[in-house]
Amino acid sequence: MSEHESILDVRDVSLQFGGVRALSKVTFTVKRGELFAVIGPNGAGKTSMMNCISGRYTPTQGRIFFKGQDVTALPANRRTEVGIGRTFQNLALFGHMSVLDNIMVGRHHLLKNNFLTGALYWLGGAQTEELRHRRDVEEIIDFLEIGAIRKATAGTLSYGLRKRVELARAIALKPDLILLDEPMAGMNQEEKEDMARFIVDLNEEWGMTVIMIEHDMGVVMDISERVMVLDFGQKIAEGLPDEIMSNPYVRKAYLGEDDDGEREVA
Repeated sequence: MSEHESILDVRDVSLQFGGVRALSKVTFTVKRGELFAVIGPNGAGKTSMMNCISGRYTPTQGRIFFKGQDVTALPANRRTEVGIGRTFQNLALFGHMSVLDNIMVGRHHLLKNNFLTGALYWLGGAQTEELRHRRDVEEIIDFLEIGAIRKATAGTLSYGLRKRVELARAIALKPDLILLDEPMAGMNQEEKEDMARFIVDLNEEWGMTVIMIEHDMGVVMDISERVMVLDFGQKIAEGLPDEIMSNPYVRKAYLGEDDDGEREVA
């Protein structure tokens, strides 16, 4: 794979907390424009990997390159600025704020309000820029079909709708790479189908590269281009969805099957 084809290169990343090793020499590459899934049992290191990519954690060893730039030591807010957005396994919305205001928070780093230009900016282009940001946010609201709740208080919404609002806020960052940590957790089947459709459209129509952690194997196999499997912090497989599903090591680690393809009895 040539340099220009990849948007993210993770090289021999390990992460340790005291005597606990969450990740062990994990290496993988994500192509620009790809929908890439990360799967594995609970405690496999999936969210730890997301946290390393987004800057919440700094790897104990290894390097992370984004668009050719070494971002290993870059703090989380700077990674947002260079084009990495994310949602969280546990909702991180401002429950007391409206849906619209929560999404506008995602535009914060795009505002031109530094100290040197602030006074002239507020005297000049503030209103024009505010209108532009509002138009962009309304486009996201329309895309995710949440227009009816734009003025609702986020904390009063159903879990499925709050997950959709969190996705909207991540999209508002205008990232080149979006990290989705269990975007369909806790949803019913209809909500999952809607979210899967939004993720595919986000990837195909909006051109965002997607890395997704998801436990629903049906969704993963339906919409992902490639899949990586982690188990006990190590990469045990990577490939096309069909290859992953037929991999005996994956079936043993993820589905609890023995070498003969039979389920292990606890």
